[in-house]
Amino acid sequence: MPQNILHIDMDAFFAAVEQRDHPEWRGKPVIVGAPPHERGVVSTASYEARVYGVHSAMPSREAYRRCPHAIFVSGNHHHYGEVSRQVMTIFESYSPKLEQVSVDEAFLDLTGVLGRDGHAVETAEEIRSRLRNELQLTASVGIAPNMFLAKLASDLHKPDGMTIVPEVPEEIAAFLAPMPVGRIWGVGGKTNEVLAKYNLRTIGDLQNSSVEFLTRILGSYGPRLHDLAFGIDDRTVQTESAPEKSMSQEYTFKEDCLDFPTVRAKLLEQCELVAARLRRHGVLAGCAVLKLRFQDFHTITRQMPMRPSTNSDRILREYAQKLLDGTGLQKHPQPIRLVGFGATALTEQTSDTTVYQPSLFEEENRQVEQRKENLRKDHAIDQAVDELRKRFGRTSIHRG
Repeated sequence: MPQNILHIDMDAFFAAVEQRDHPEWRGKPVIVGAPPHERGVVSTASYEARVYGVHSAMPSREAYRRCPHAIFVSGNHHHYGEVSRQVMTIFESYSPKLEQVSVDEAFLDLTGVLGRDGHAVETAEEIRSRLRNELQLTASVGIAPNMFLAKLASDLHKPDGMTIVPEVPEEIAAFLAPMPVGRIWGVGGKTNEVLAKYNLRTIGDLQNSSVEFLTRILGSYGPRLHDLAFGIDDRTVQTESAPEKSMSQEYTFKEDCLDFPTVRAKLLEQCELVAARLRRHGVLAGCAVLKLRFQDFHTITRQMPMRPSTNSDRILREYAQKLLDGTGLQKHPQPIRLVGFGATALTEQTSDTTVYQPSLFEEENRQVEQRKENLRKDHAIDQAVDELRKRFGRTSIHRG
């Protein structure tokens, strides 16, 4: 099995960019995310901050409690995006077979690349050297026969490390055996709990289990998990990113909000942000999703199909309002910590912006046709609003 797949993961990317741009912060704990005394979470923590147990998705207040001397930075995501493009340009110079997974990581397939095929280690070293010299950033790299193993390997010796997975199947199995099951892609908290009930704690334990047994306790994921335990993965690097399956926006209140009109106003604001993103990407949404997180962190979601599919501000707001009304919060308010709106069932927008599945009921079809006509009228308004916000800022115009 040729070692031609690289997984390259930038080290603490956002924090590393901040430390690079502010030399006085180098060697100090830097936390990118919400301010320490406000609601919100950590986006990225430098390795100096991770020593204190700070990690991404941790509430910023908890991060401050653990590391009060850290430098907290709100972050400049536009700038991070620019640096990410510089990083990906370096990667692309080594192979056209590049799959960018996120702003700070990518897979690179060297198979059949002239002068690179079979020279993955040398290529990885060149890439890491260029990142250090040209961008003053570091990355960790996994080199393996397939994507699963490369991804797993890149995480083993962070930061600024490189891990080479064995080539022989028996050696791959031995390499994986002592690792905890959580190292396997797709094994999250719930799956881990199920496996722990049967004393399956290492990948070696999975290797010693039958496919039938894993299927019985995990359903359709069982055979896939058994393959991954032996390092078997037949996925290929996709040069074009898969289209987004959903788009969403969330807002976290600085203090728990008991005022229903305020919650509704923030929800509708998130709707317009989602609608603008849908239009920017040229897609329509077929399902609206409401997300609410309460004071005790209990979270609920509610969803409703939309026909015809749409990216109209007005229609998305209408569905969001229906979903919110359905929670009963207007009559029985509860303190809300977070409110969010999402759009799923995305389809590409065509010249006919009113794609939908006809109903079996004539009256419902007439209602849908009326919606189509309204949507055409909304389209012109949305375009005008988008242009104004593009020129004068998002807060330059809003609905009454």
